[in-house]
Amino acid sequence: MASLYIPAVKMGMYYFSCEGGGKIDFMKYRTVRSIVRFMMDLIARVEIHGLENIPQTGNFILAANHLGRLDTGVLLYAFDREDIILPIAEKYKSHPIYGMLGRSVNAIWLNRFEADYSALREILKRMEQGGMMVIAPEGTRSKSEALQEGKPGVAFLAGRSGYPILPVALAGTEDRAVLNNLLHFRRSYITGWAGRPFRVEIPKGRGRELALRAATDEIMSRIAALLPEKYRGVYADHPRLRELLKNDEAGIS
Repeated sequence: MASLYIPAVKMGMYYFSCEGGGKIDFMKYRTVRSIVRFMMDLIARVEIHGLENIPQTGNFILAANHLGRLDTGVLLYAFDREDIILPIAEKYKSHPIYGMLGRSVNAIWLNRFEADYSALREILKRMEQGGMMVIAPEGTRSKSEALQEGKPGVAFLAGRSGYPILPVALAGTEDRAVLNNLLHFRRSYITGWAGRPFRVEIPKGRGRELALRAATDEIMSRIAALLPEKYRGVYADHPRLRELLKNDEAGIS
């Protein structure tokens, strides 16, 4: 689909959809987050690098790679902030865990089948009200267990909102590996890296599509620079990634 410009807000195979306003039930959210953290401690050992790069206040977009179902759990494990704007695939709406999580944060349910202009206005409205947007530029979990091509939705939202982007990389959350560890009563070892926040600018009019693609490549290359080599996927040989690694701009020693 290449109309102008729903592809700009497309996150992959999903489109924005939401219900109600953007308010979080803080008591319910804190309860759910405590449960998530308890479960994560049971099944995994989580190590986070680059904590000094994470804004404790203010608005930003957390853009992370998407390896497995535990990715959201890791982010809730690591972050104490309660002003979260969290998209979740609609198929998880009735899931006993992800459905509960989504309802606790008044999630934006991602509709796989249709573009929703009113939902796009709602997501931008929530971002204007402030908060921390958590989203995966790839749009869906990686079947190859390495980076897939990023979609332009995150760049579009960053350009429209003016929010800085915090690149975050996760390793060890692959569904296959986590399940294998559970079957053998082993805890998974999960690592997260937070890079330095940065901004993108998307001009209006001519050149917009090229600017969106360039900004998306920048976002994905910064995520790739944080990851071990085997996770870099389609960005392994990207010129911008090589430049970041050479200049040590990723933000993690």
